[in-house]
Amino acid sequence: MDKVISYIIPCYRSENTLGNVISEIEESMNKISGYDYEIVCINDGSPDNTWQTIKELSTVHKKLIGINFAKNFGQHAALMAGLRRSKGDIVICLDDDGQTPANEAYKLIDAIETGADAVYARYEHKKHSIFRNFGSAMNEWMAHVMIGKPKELYVSSYFAARRFVVDEMCRYKGSYPYVIGLVLRTTRNIVNVDVNHRAREIGSSGYTFSKLIKLWMNGFTAFSIVPLRVATLSGSIFACVGFLYGIFTIIKKLVLGDQLDILPLGFSALMSVMVFMGGMLMLMVGLAGEYIGRSYISLNDDPQYVVRDVIGEETKVEKDN
Repeated sequence: MDKVISYIIPCYRSENTLGNVISEIEESMNKISGYDYEIVCINDGSPDNTWQTIKELSTVHKKLIGINFAKNFGQHAALMAGLRRSKGDIVICLDDDGQTPANEAYKLIDAIETGADAVYARYEHKKHSIFRNFGSAMNEWMAHVMIGKPKELYVSSYFAARRFVVDEMCRYKGSYPYVIGLVLRTTRNIVNVDVNHRAREIGSSGYTFSKLIKLWMNGFTAFSIVPLRVATLSGSIFACVGFLYGIFTIIKKLVLGDQLDILPLGFSALMSVMVFMGGMLMLMVGLAGEYIGRSYISLNDDPQYVVRDVIGEETKVEKDN
């Protein structure tokens, strides 16, 4: 019996690009023997005609399943919906804009078949904008520092994983999914393969600065307590500095008496310290509040996503997660 490959494609503003991606997947799979496949497209509340495009494509491509969100929940929520719907022995996630080459999916499949639990595409030359590349670099740094990603491992939106890894990822019911965090807590048998990265031919990236900040916050707060430990360490350091400065002030008063009392410069220094310490305290309190708020939202069972419609064969799927 042939193994099944599931392709997961989060879709946002991709009415003009998705058809080419689907066709490329089908052409590639026709060249690979021993595998069957399915394609799961998730419309993440796109404001254009992406959902209509998915419905039209499903009438031509019989292996296509479409999931339509009730509103925009973000790329990682869309990935989770696709992962839960997928049935493949190997699951491949890729972008909807054609920049991640579907015709090189065989490289990811080969890496899985040779023993890896998960494999990420690595690009020698990325064709993203400067802003997007900066966001990716920050995401790499954050994943390394906060959740223990190996420094030599490159992560991207184009990756593949074995079924057991996907099943473990799908057990996560929290309101703020972060896919690389779920992969890393499941396995460390992860490798990279080199693929080409194409320039975007149509449209622009759907990632805005606010979405990147939201993604980083998910990584900070959902899978790591490092920020809280940093806040605790910073508080301890400043407390020690304040204590030592107090000792210094007492000694200076005993040794020099009132000789320096006429100098007004101390007021500026005092205000600088107060403003700096006040800002640090507010930052730490805000960080703790972020953790508490997200815990509260998760306890209230805020859904990762809400599905409005499903099309394609075998349309039974979890509605709320």
